[in-house]
Amino acid sequence: RMETDFNPMELPNNTGFEEDSDYRDFEGTEVKDMRLEAEAVVNDVLFAVSNMFVSKTLPCAEDVAYINVETRERNRYCLELTEAGLRVVAYDFDQTDDRLQTPYHETVYSLLDSLSPAYREVFGNALLQRLEALKKESQS
Repeated sequence: RMETDFNPMELPNNTGFEEDSDYRDFEGTEVKDMRLEAEAVVNDVLFAVSNMFVSKTLPCAEDVAYINVETRERNRYCLELTEAGLRVVAYDFDQTDDRLQTPYHETVYSLLDSLSPAYREVFGNALLQRLEALKKESQS
């Protein structure tokens, strides 16, 4: 067997190494895949916005994903999801604007709450309906 010196720093960026799920949890390090996180975020609040989906144009990585959202007021945003939270990075789908210095929000709920009064109303009503249903369940 021939042995070679291997320096991982020499790997080109486009090897697809990150894409291969067999290497995701390399040597037991737990890696959060932001695309999966982003999908979960979308599924959580899709009912309360006009449209929301993970960007297929902007690059997703282990540490960042982008989510497009259109509020019920018809305002479009591109959100960046990282370990730091979520923030608006552009006022249109599949865009980023480096000049935009928007604050991070810990949750998608607080971010949408700050952007969309209609979201707040729909989400609040859904919460009330759920509470009413739980109340009825506990009384029967």
